[in-house]
Parts: sequence; C-alpha cells; structure tokens
Amino acid sequence: MTDTNDKINIESDGCPDAPSTSSPASDDEGRELRAALEAILFAAGHPVSYEKLSAVLGVPEYTVRTLADSVAVEYNSDDSPHGIMMLTFDDGCQLCTKERFAPLIKEALGIRRGGNLSASSLEVLAIIAYNQPCTRSYVDTVRGVDSGYIVSSLTEKGLIEQRGRLDVPGRPMLYGTTDAFLRVFGISSVDELPTVALKGDGGDGEQIPVSESELL
Repeated sequence: MTDTNDKINIESDGCPDAPSTSSPASDDEGRELRAALEAILFAAGHPVSYEKLSAVLGVPEYTVRTLADSVAVEYNSDDSPHGIMMLTFDDGCQLCTKERFAPLIKEALGIRRGGNLSASSLEVLAIIAYNQPCTRSYVDTVRGVDSGYIVSSLTEKGLIEQRGRLDVPGRPMLYGTTDAFLRVFGISSVDELPTVALKGDGGDGEQIPVSESELL
C-alpha cells in the first residue's frame, strides 16, 4: 500500500473523514494510516506538526488532524485501557503518558525526584495562563511582590514566551504560555484549564469562567 515515494497512500474513499462508503480495502488502509501515525509520534517523543505528518504519510493535513482527533477520543477517555494519551495542538500532535502513571514510570526508569516547579513559580504561571497575554507588572500587582526572576526562569524553561509589547507608554513586554506548557500539564488548549472557585463568607463557592482579558 505504498507508492514509489514510500509514503502511505490512501485514496479519498479510504480517509477516515471522507464521506464515502467503507470497504475492506479502505478499512485496511485506514488502520495502516493510523498505525503509522502512532508509530511516528511514539518514536518522536515530541510534538510533530500536521504539515510534516501530511508530507510523510502522503495524505491531506485535514485527514491527519481528523485521525489525531479520533485517536484522542479513544485514548483520552476516562475508561480507556491505554496508558498513553494523544495531545492535539493547533499545528501538531503528540503521544505522551498519562499523569497517574508518573510514579511508576519514574521508578521503572530510575528517575530521581526533581525538576518540579516551586509554589511561587506555579503561582506566576497560573496568573499568566489565566490572563494572557499579560505584562510582568500585572503579575507583580496580583502577587504583591517582584516576579522578574520567576518570569525569566519560566521563559528559560520554555513554559512562557514573549507575545509582543503592550501599546502604552514604555511598551512593556507581554507574556503568554507555550505549547510546552500545554504538554507539561497534559492539555491541548488553555480552554481546558479549570475554572476558579470563589468562596464567600458562608457560601460553598461558585464556579465561574476566568476572563482572558488583561487588567492593567
């Protein structure tokens, strides 16, 4: 089922997202395409762009996106028997292990505890994630302390990045989260971040969506 360029070739009637009737041949090609996608992502160990996957597999990008979404639905469900999950981003996808198996993975691979973010780093990261793009001065205002070192550290770790400058006097730098942030926390979009619980004097708390606008 490969052409002269050694790419997996699948006709339009065999694409998982094509609106045509299925046949044994097309089913086989679809399974082979999915298997190839999983093999590439497993071997890569990092996100691979849809553009690259499209070129390697010899199918349109929308086919790869649809297939990745299909794998994500199966692998990421709560009752899934798989120990891995599919993360899908705007421009690519990645296979990774599920968080609940982290202790077993660390023990099996002899990974010592370390590399965890401090409470202050998580605090800054949360402020930026929920209010991006935002300035460092905004983060400082929310925390009540200078956050310059932590912002620099999170930038070096690749969890946040510069997103241009705010069009006000002084033109302060704007910051936002990266795809690495999404991978670390096992989400595909910041839209999957949990809502914030606000507690009153005697209430049980109310779940409200967090505004993405920046307050200066």
